[in-house]
Amino acid sequence: MRAAVLAAVAGTAVACGNGSDGSGGGSADGGSGDGTATATATAAPQESSRLAGEELWLDPTGHGPAAVSEARAAGRTEEAEALAPLAEQPTAVWIASPDNPYPVVERISRAAAEEDRMPVLVAYNLPGRDCGLYSAGGAADAGAYLEWIGSFAAALADRPAVVVLEPDAVPHAVAGCDGVDSAARYDLLSQAVAILDRQPETRIYLDAGNADWIDDLPALADALRKSGVDVADGFALNVSNYETTEANAEYGLALSEQLEEGAPAGTLVAHFVIDTSRNGAGPPEDAPGGEGRWCNPPGRALGEPPTTSPDAPRLDALLWVKQPGDSDGTCGGGPPAGQWWPESAADLVTD
Repeated sequence: MRAAVLAAVAGTAVACGNGSDGSGGGSADGGSGDGTATATATAAPQESSRLAGEELWLDPTGHGPAAVSEARAAGRTEEAEALAPLAEQPTAVWIASPDNPYPVVERISRAAAEEDRMPVLVAYNLPGRDCGLYSAGGAADAGAYLEWIGSFAAALADRPAVVVLEPDAVPHAVAGCDGVDSAARYDLLSQAVAILDRQPETRIYLDAGNADWIDDLPALADALRKSGVDVADGFALNVSNYETTEANAEYGLALSEQLEEGAPAGTLVAHFVIDTSRNGAGPPEDAPGGEGRWCNPPGRALGEPPTTSPDAPRLDALLWVKQPGDSDGTCGGGPPAGQWWPESAADLVTD
């Protein structure tokens, strides 16, 4: 999709340029003809959301909608009403099984297209996933992964989709992960980005961690570049995390500017998306670092609802990537990662 966006920006530059006679005369809007108006017109696409106007798809089989439907069917009206906020917002669908993803991705893609909506999917099957932590697993090897991501991409065809690619994979490699060859991981991710980019309507956001993780922005930018971010549409922040939207927006802009400094000529400015699903209360103040800050902390709250028209530079969308109510792992009393946890869901809609 990056190539299509580049072409669109190029078209905008031509449309906003001076007259075809090359004289550099006055502009139609009364500008001085010194290029100021043109610079303003062409700068806007670099800063404003590239997803503006897109309507996100709500999966009726998601954990939130399913929990509400179950409560209503059982006559638990008060519970259903309390959980309703979890069923009213579009959330991402995680594709994390090593099985052939084609059938499920195609089903989601077609269902969204029939409603003229854009689905958000998470591709989460990289070898050595989650550095052996609560979401450990992934494809057996690089070859298996490339076959898997190829099927994933093929299932999208030419239908619109946002793909958040491999949460935590890059920052884990930057921070250091036993048994992971960072260079090999970056190369594999860059191949995955290239495969997904063949689909003309797929928007790719390579995961970059969150505002409280990697402080060395030059190192992170270098790792993202090696992982194909210049071909992708940008990067994703705060996936399955609790850092505030404000902190991530500031961090994302700084990271985008860092990427811009070393970008090859003609590279489109990297934009980003933020997972706001559970960051309404921010991270726990008494957990400055470590697992207690991100793994099932109590007393959290739903964040801002998803939107493709956020009011921040280079921010393409606020998304609910993590399904609110899903566990972060077997920590803080939670079930395995990704499983629905009624107590967590109730906590999010109460606080």
